[in-house]
Amino acid sequence: MVVKDENSDKTLELFVKIGLDERTARNTIANNKVTANLTAVIHEAALTEGCDRTIGNLLYTVATKYPANALVHRPDLLEYVVSSKIKTPAQLEAAFLFLSNIASEDFKRSEFEEACGVGVEVSVEEIAHTVNEIFEENKAVIIERRYRTNVGELLGSVRKRHPWADPKIAKQLVEVKMFELLGERTAADDEKPSKKKEKKEKPAKVEKKAVVDDIPAQPSEEELNPFSIFPAPEDNVKVHTEVFFSNGSVLRCFNAREMLDKHLKLTGGRVFTRFPPEPNGYLHIGHAKAMFVDFGLAKERGGCCYLRYDDTNPEAEKKEYINHIEEIVKWMGWEPFKITYTSDYFQDLYELAVELIRRGHAYVDHQTPEEIKEYREKKMNSPWRERPIAESLKLFDDMKRGLIEEGKATLRMKQDMQSDNFNMYDLIAYRIKFTPHPHAGDKWCIYPSYDYAHCIVDSLENITHSLCTLEFETRRASYYWLLHALDLYQPYVWEYSRLNVTNTVMSKRKLNFIVTNKYVDGWDDPRLMTLAGLRRRGVTSTAINAFVRGIGITRSDCSMIRLDRLEYHIREELNKTAPRVLVVLHPLKVVITNLESGSVMDLDAKKWPDAQADDTSAFYKVPFSNVVYIERSDFRMKDSKDYYGLALGKSVLLRYAFPIKCTDVILADDNETVLEIRAEYDPSKKSKPKGVLHWVAEPSPGADPLKVEVRLFDKLFNSENPAELDNWLADLNPDSKVVVPAAYAVPSLWDAAVGDTFQFERLGYFTVDKDSTAEKLVFNRTVTLKDTYGKGGK
Repeated sequence: MVVKDENSDKTLELFVKIGLDERTARNTIANNKVTANLTAVIHEAALTEGCDRTIGNLLYTVATKYPANALVHRPDLLEYVVSSKIKTPAQLEAAFLFLSNIASEDFKRSEFEEACGVGVEVSVEEIAHTVNEIFEENKAVIIERRYRTNVGELLGSVRKRHPWADPKIAKQLVEVKMFELLGERTAADDEKPSKKKEKKEKPAKVEKKAVVDDIPAQPSEEELNPFSIFPAPEDNVKVHTEVFFSNGSVLRCFNAREMLDKHLKLTGGRVFTRFPPEPNGYLHIGHAKAMFVDFGLAKERGGCCYLRYDDTNPEAEKKEYINHIEEIVKWMGWEPFKITYTSDYFQDLYELAVELIRRGHAYVDHQTPEEIKEYREKKMNSPWRERPIAESLKLFDDMKRGLIEEGKATLRMKQDMQSDNFNMYDLIAYRIKFTPHPHAGDKWCIYPSYDYAHCIVDSLENITHSLCTLEFETRRASYYWLLHALDLYQPYVWEYSRLNVTNTVMSKRKLNFIVTNKYVDGWDDPRLMTLAGLRRRGVTSTAINAFVRGIGITRSDCSMIRLDRLEYHIREELNKTAPRVLVVLHPLKVVITNLESGSVMDLDAKKWPDAQADDTSAFYKVPFSNVVYIERSDFRMKDSKDYYGLALGKSVLLRYAFPIKCTDVILADDNETVLEIRAEYDPSKKSKPKGVLHWVAEPSPGADPLKVEVRLFDKLFNSENPAELDNWLADLNPDSKVVVPAAYAVPSLWDAAVGDTFQFERLGYFTVDKDSTAEKLVFNRTVTLKDTYGKGGK
């Protein structure tokens, strides 16, 4: 333990020396993969004594984003970084792209330097000249929009003309030019433009917008088509990755031409992908990204995507999960080419395991799990590693026939126990489990591991692109080692970053814990980021897919996406699809004294803000009587200038109805609690109060409005990243679910069906929950009306 602490301290010191602040350095050390990569990069760069922060930041980027298929060229890149020939993030990204394309091919310095802008110096004067040109070209539009002008688009135009310019200098010059042209920012610059004004000026605005559209750089091919980064199946003869062995040898993994031609003949040259969930829980929003990548690539290329259940562990899988996954995949808008199970290939996998033993690449081991762990930590070979092939074949057959007790033997792959990659430490290929399988029945008592089965089934199903998240990157070596050892076709492997969203947990283990221990109301609780929970909350699959597409298929590790970014996409869709209705959550009675008791008027209310008067389908009827209800929070005893609600002696407009003026207040015995308000209405509508309130009226004398239950959902956890907390359960938000048992709604909602969505005016977007009955509707709040993402979250 002491040695470990000393090593951690030395690593921390090393990272701080290259300019990382102590917090970033400590967070890095918590990630074993990044720690190993960054340490190796620092030693390769010969900067163990430290460097300035700019170079240190570039080294960190190399450690986290360097293309794995071009490791042989990493020392060359570091030479450029250390000498400051490559000194900006843009140059480094260009270097990664260049090196990933050449992989292990010859490194041509002249081509590399040209691709990365080495030696290109863009002076402050050149940047200033370009900024002046851009402002002159778009002066009229900038003056019209003032500080609502999209500065990012202006900077994009600068980057287009000077890709190697210092972005900080460009930003400073653009800001200075904005001030020169427009002067101080005023309060009017922060006001939203009047909708009325926008409508009047619409023709002119459309014309001028065309000028603004010339400002930004053209979207990259990757932005237009996120799948453009993936190679075509016929290019799969290049080196996939290089596996470095402790004896100094290197395995360069690629398909021989003959092997690839055979594969292309079977697939017709089409793209084949697979979405391979393990049926041991409900799918969450992270799986939505995986589906988008797997199914999306196949769809974009006119190919096929399997839905393949990774069912190698019979103890964890349930039919409930299998049914759920298939249902959710279809709800998300994806159609599998074929539904398969890893267990469909158990016989093939067994026969290939026998062949692996025959070739001397696997052996039967009798170490306990504890002994295997200890030997791996010490990089020691198992005592049974060199047992004769015939003996391992006999014992493996005994395992298959149930002649060896559970836990007394495993089949392990003979890889490289001295490797720098722990995923080459003789991984387990088969273990004994006397457990019936949900899909395969009781035929087998030995089951393959994920590490053994996954790559082989990829090959057997002729997968062209095996796509997975970054935590599997270190398993590339084992993936290709095994396919090479068995002379099988090798798919193209590519990893992307996991989708992590703030204020929730994504781990199946943690999700299972809070579900089974009833911290939430099941796997489809609307507070969860499970896809079933999001669907029940009223989120559409198209909004989720738009959110995922907007994030992109990136390799940025450990990224945390803010929840309000998802909410932005939800609002964008529901604003167009959810009709408006009037609902009052906390009713306060208002008696209109100058309207005859018992009289009811049917008024027209808009389902959509831009409803045309001649479109009857865009309106619904709401009753207006002498008893109406407003939100309790929309009334105060004391008025103020910045308050637009109702107060004694003050007027407000009831939306779609009439202005009313509060004339009296009925208080409870405590002289504080408001029981009822008396008001007079203005039938002529001549008064023009500023405040506009939503309301619901008695549909007939003495009859209550439609009563509904409303559930207000908020963030499940208070912290943005609860998973990193030691006591993550203590971070649960006690107000994540608030039930309003008796809200009042307009009569038109009576016919609402489960899954229907609405905008409750001034309150948010809501959907009808499955708990609704014939006697009472239940609504879940999908999202509030307030959007913070567009104000700085993008």
